[in-house]
Amino acid sequence: MNTPVAGPGTLAEQILRGVGGAENIESFTHCATRLRFQLHDGAKADTAALDALSGVMATVPQSGDRLQIVIGGAVARVYSEIMNLPSMAGGGTAAAKSDADVKAAMRAKSRGRYAWVDNFFEYLSDSFRPLMGVLLGSSLIIAIASVLDALGFVDFRAADKSATWVFVDAMWRSVLYFLPVMVAYNSAKKLKIDPWVGAAVMAAVMTPNFTGMLNPKSGIPGITCTTNGTLGTQECVAHVFGLPMQLNDYGGQVFVPLLMVAVLALVYKGLQRIFPETVHLVFVPFFSMLIMIPITAFLIGPMGVWAGNGLGEGLSWLNGNAPIVFAILIPLLYPFLVPLGLHWPLNALMLVNINTLGYDFIQGPMGAWNFACFGATAGVLLLSLRHREKEMRQTATGALAAGLLGGISEPSLYGIHLRFKRIYPRMLVGCLVGGVLVGVLGGVDTKAFAFTSLLTIPVFSPMATYGIAITAAFFVSMALVYFSDFRTPEERAQANAERDAAEAASRGEAVTADERELVTVGAATATAGASPSAAGSAPAAPTATAPAAGKAIELAAPVAGRVVGLDEVGDPVFASRALGEGVGIEPADGRIVAPVDGELVIVAATGHAFGIRTAEGIEVLIHVGIDTVQMKGAGFDVRTEAGRQVSAGDLLVEVDLDAVRAAEHPTVTLMTVTNTADLTSVEPHTGRTVAAGAPVVTVRR
Repeated sequence: MNTPVAGPGTLAEQILRGVGGAENIESFTHCATRLRFQLHDGAKADTAALDALSGVMATVPQSGDRLQIVIGGAVARVYSEIMNLPSMAGGGTAAAKSDADVKAAMRAKSRGRYAWVDNFFEYLSDSFRPLMGVLLGSSLIIAIASVLDALGFVDFRAADKSATWVFVDAMWRSVLYFLPVMVAYNSAKKLKIDPWVGAAVMAAVMTPNFTGMLNPKSGIPGITCTTNGTLGTQECVAHVFGLPMQLNDYGGQVFVPLLMVAVLALVYKGLQRIFPETVHLVFVPFFSMLIMIPITAFLIGPMGVWAGNGLGEGLSWLNGNAPIVFAILIPLLYPFLVPLGLHWPLNALMLVNINTLGYDFIQGPMGAWNFACFGATAGVLLLSLRHREKEMRQTATGALAAGLLGGISEPSLYGIHLRFKRIYPRMLVGCLVGGVLVGVLGGVDTKAFAFTSLLTIPVFSPMATYGIAITAAFFVSMALVYFSDFRTPEERAQANAERDAAEAASRGEAVTADERELVTVGAATATAGASPSAAGSAPAAPTATAPAAGKAIELAAPVAGRVVGLDEVGDPVFASRALGEGVGIEPADGRIVAPVDGELVIVAATGHAFGIRTAEGIEVLIHVGIDTVQMKGAGFDVRTEAGRQVSAGDLLVEVDLDAVRAAEHPTVTLMTVTNTADLTSVEPHTGRTVAAGAPVVTVRR
């Protein structure tokens, strides 16, 4: 049974209740936008209630009792608030596990045939993900400097810059140059070894002592240097301990620390088995460094550089010989790579390109994808304003701000796009248009690693080409989403009904307990003509020719009794006309019959609600009682099934009215025309007592 989320408290307290309480949390961590839970029992998480929380963009249940909750930019604060709750200070969750612990638990529960593939990409992702903040920070510093350069305040690329601008260079280059050390730290932490040992091994080949040997004029004997004709880079070899060592500038390298830490983990854990635990602190780091620094300098470092250069040359060849293919391929791949976390290898290649070529050609086409993504979010935002969808407006506003200002797509993807299947095809058109423009106009390069946002446009060259491509990608996606909607007709009808019900509740009394079920049935009835019936039967038969405009169609009473207006039934949902105009009938008996000829498109599993669509396209909802969904079918003897053609007067259900009264539910039976807005008029006839089958509503097309 799900733990209820509803109730007082902060967002942190509500989330904790929603995941089943502190006792249900095996481990807990977060990334840039999401809370990541490993639960003891995933079935205890109430994802629907969590989705409804203000401040939660989406929930993403995963296999192995894993759950992700998309928060957005406030994720670190929410994580801290949850960890500081009193209930998190005891029991099995006194201390949340690290990200490495969480993923290790995931691996242990993996049932996939190729779990090693998932582990590989998780290793890449977890090595880079914690660096998103500093990478974004350096990206924005570059962007500001580039804007000042574009406005003529400084020559950002001049060789004789002042000390001020040399210092500004150091501010952003610090992240990219020392990136190998940071990656080594994260990678070692991921593999559950001392992260400082990983950082120290990588730092050893980045010290001034080591990099000084790259200078042929350093005066150190035994060093020879040559130039790579393809990449234009310098290659030097030194003889150390009588062995040739290829010298490289490892600043900005990412493949080297990834390879090095993978080997270091084997060495480190092997040493832990050899030495007694009492002397681990002394000898394990010592021998790890003694072994791994030479292996890195002689073997792993050059191998990582060769691998990076090889991939860079391959992509450079594709970009140079088939630029249009490359420019289209990148933005069309990213929408599928990012949700799976498979985009990190490409991000690593961007850094390799900058380090080896001095520029990168992947980020330009990637910008087309990002802005197509943000454009789709903008389309959702406009629709949410048009349809007065408060929660979606808040979600889209936050996601769009994170995208346009920070270049971060995850809030859009997890909060919106992956929840609505209609968005991706429209967004891909924007990706295609942007990619084609990048290719046709000659490609886009950048000399910096930059998150593709509005603020970083000046770092791309030619800036005009990039600006045209991302603008087209943005507005094409936005227009397609806005004019064709991100919701299906069924989802739109339900969303509008829920909105109207919520607005009605805010104006008057509290909404009844089965409000959500009512709008679901009503929306399904209103859209059943465009989709298969609820029972899974074939779509409705083609409708007959509709009557001439103004022709009256009578709807009969589904039960004998006194007819009242919807304002008198005591239910704000029906009184608001969110489910259409109609009548209520205080029943004289429990025989509920069809009020009109048509297809029975909805039969609630509990037998208390039915939807009929006539050949003329009139959609009728019959709802027996108020809150009777809570009876779970007790007292309801259903005599029909969805998908059948019924005639006026056919028995739908026999209801034990005494059982309904004993359960303390009103017995009033309601009949509404759910597509009232599409008709000329729906006229209820109230204030009289009628027999079943007597006309009580007049509909005019």
